[in-house]
Formats: sequence, structure tokens, C-alpha cells
Amino acid sequence: MSVSTAVSTPSVCAPLPVLGRDVTVPLVTGGEVTYAALDYAASAPALQRVWDDVAAYAPYYGSVHRGAGYLSQLSTDLFENARRTVAEFLDCRPDDQLVFTRSTTDSLNLLARALPADCQVFVFETEHHASLLPWQDARVSYLDAPRTPAQAVRTLERALAARDPHGPALVCVTGASNVTGELWPVRELAAAAHAHGARIVLDAAQLAPHHPVSVRDLDVDWIAFSGHKLYAPFGSGVLAGRADWLRAAEPYLAGGGASRTVTRREDGGVAVEWHESAARHEAGSPNVIGAYSIAAACKALTEAGFETLVARERHLIAKVRAGLAEVPEVRVLSLFGDDAPRVGVLSFVVEGWNSSHFAAALSAEYGIGVRDGLFCAHPLVRTLLGSDPGTQGECGAPEAAPGEKSLNAIRVSFGAGTPDEHVERFVTAVRELVADGAKWSYRTEDGRCVPAV
Repeated sequence: MSVSTAVSTPSVCAPLPVLGRDVTVPLVTGGEVTYAALDYAASAPALQRVWDDVAAYAPYYGSVHRGAGYLSQLSTDLFENARRTVAEFLDCRPDDQLVFTRSTTDSLNLLARALPADCQVFVFETEHHASLLPWQDARVSYLDAPRTPAQAVRTLERALAARDPHGPALVCVTGASNVTGELWPVRELAAAAHAHGARIVLDAAQLAPHHPVSVRDLDVDWIAFSGHKLYAPFGSGVLAGRADWLRAAEPYLAGGGASRTVTRREDGGVAVEWHESAARHEAGSPNVIGAYSIAAACKALTEAGFETLVARERHLIAKVRAGLAEVPEVRVLSLFGDDAPRVGVLSFVVEGWNSSHFAAALSAEYGIGVRDGLFCAHPLVRTLLGSDPGTQGECGAPEAAPGEKSLNAIRVSFGAGTPDEHVERFVTAVRELVADGAKWSYRTEDGRCVPAV
């Protein structure tokens, strides 16, 4: 699969309706403009369809499981139906478990807690911190950043071939980078893992909102993603996959809902029998609306058709890439090269600019919301940028260490709700800022670059 170079085609569909599409924001130069939300990789706006579905359910909201009242039973059915809907969206296997969590980070920490004793974990340094950091209690091998998909597979194969073949092992890999947007060879990495007796978990936080994801087709053992990146608000996430490690592990949280029975022992303590179902790791009152919103988003994206959504996104990617290519001072960051297939996420630096300063100017002077910094993927961004911090600029990076005030980048990201006008305004703004400079002065305040007043 390659990225199209066409800028416009008559067959491209309209963006899906999202909340906030008509919100206006003030400009420091005067007046207001419709806000261009180009930070989908952090949190995508909620689909209007999802919001409407949640609003229709809200009057019927009730506690789930064990409640005798009608609203409780209704909410329980809705919660468990949401589980089935998301499992269908992910094309889960019949025996897989699907646990509702708070986020991708929460999902991967849950899995880390469920690892068998003496498990070896293999993870590329290119991962988001959500999938890079949860494995601290395991034997972790951090793999160097590959420069091609094929090199990623070879690197993993070499590492797995050198491991202790008798113990359990887990590979953690992203589906699409939150920094470069590049697609990773998940199916090939899964085959390599299984050939060496390891399992694999897919961080699909950036992949699931942009492409269909099939647990069976990719042959991954687990998949994790977040609702807030899938156009679903209310702070819920998913861990879906093989049940055996989850059933064998102590509950992620101890409390009501996770326990089947609790009795007093003769020695004065308590004896607990834990559930073996997904409830084992869902202690406490679950986020019913969060789970329902994820299911509603899964339905909306499926009905819209991923083939159509992918085609529109490629159209937008081509517009952004063509526009940035016309500005020599802009360098787009990439691991796998310019022709690597990607989702609607691109990071770049601008010669002569601190990235925080540039992002602040995009917001204050053009009403464009992007992200700057190291994107919770510090090792990857440092690898892509190198060790030279470059020009200081007016404002420092909010995440940068001392001496690295300019070691940061700008990320633009978009998706199913992005209109052409937003990416066109972004490209025009980049061109004007590079050519003419900022129209306003900026300063650092509480670690952020903000307009000076």
C-alpha cells in the first residue's frame, strides 16, 4: 500500500459530522475563525452520531449488574451488548475476552500485571510511552528503531532467536506510529513472534480510528485501544484477546464486581473467589457511558465504510504532504521513508523555528490546533531529530530536558471529521509563517509558549 500523490479527486466523500465543527476561536490579530482541530492523534472530536446515541440513552442510565430495577437491567444489557459490538468490530476469536478499561495505557498496564512469572518482553524503542513503560517488572529487551518494515521484522527475529526458549515471552508493537503515522508490519511481526513461541499485543490506539483492525487477520494475541481516539468521549478503553493469562492473573483491581464470593475464614481473614470472565479485571462501577460510546463509534465507522474513510484520509494526507513539500525549510520526520504508508499523522520541524513557538503561532494567529513536543514517545523523537537541539527560538519545548529546549517537533493529525478547508488553512499558515514570520510576540509561561500581552 502506498500513499497517493493526488491532491483532489471528485470521488472523495464528505467528512463525518463531529462535535465542535462550528466552534469559533479568537485570534490575537483580531477577529474570530472557525477552529481547525488538527490534533486527532491526541484526542479525536466525538462523532455527532456517537453523541446523539449517548444522549438518547442518558435518561435511562443506571447501575450495571445485580440491580433489580428496570434501568439497571437496561444498562446491564447495554453494557454487555457494547462488549459484543466492540468484539465484532475487532473480529475477535470466539474464546477471546474483552475487558473495558480507562485507556490504552490502562489496558497495557493491565496486561503487564497479568504476565506469567519470568516473562520476557520485547518492545521497540519507537513505542509510545503507554506501550514502552508498563513492563518494568518483567525482563524487558528494548529494540533499536528500525529504518524499514523489513528491518523491524529482522530485528525482532534476531532478538527472539536469542531468548530463553523455555519461558513465556511477549512482543508489544504499535500498529501506526503516533509520531510519524507510519504503518507497522503487524502481521509479519506476529508471525515472527509466534514462530519463536512468543505472544504479541498490538497497540492500536492510532490504527483503529483510521483502518479496519482484525485480531484474526493480523493474528495478534491481544489488542488495546482508547475510545477518545476513536471519536468516542467519556474515558474508556479496551483490552481484547486471549483469556488464559487474564484468567490466571490476580485481579487488576480488587473490589466489588471482580469477586464471585467473599467469605470470612476461621483465622479472621477473608477468602475470595474471583470471576474468570472479563469482570475479573473490571472491579468497581464500570464506565457504562464510556463503553457504550465506544460501541456507538464502532458502529458508526463500520456503517460509514472504512474503504471510503481510508480513501478520504489518503486524499488529506496527499494535500498536507504536497503543501509541506513546497516549503524547503520544513522537514517531515519518518522512520521508513517518504513513500511509507501512513495514517493521518505527520510530525515535522521547521528550520529556524522552535517547534513550540511555531505551534503557538498556528493557534494564536490562524486558529489551528496542533501539538508540539516529544509526543510521549521521547526515545523515538530524539532518534528522529538527532542530538543537536538547533535554534532556540522564542519559546522552549514544554517536555524538553535542560539543554534540549529546541529538541521538539510539531505534529499535525486528522481523520474522518476533518474538512479540506482545515488542512488547506494549515498548509497556507505554514507557508506564511516561514516566509513572513509571526505577527505576534511570544513568551514561555508555565512551560508553554503563549502570546505575549
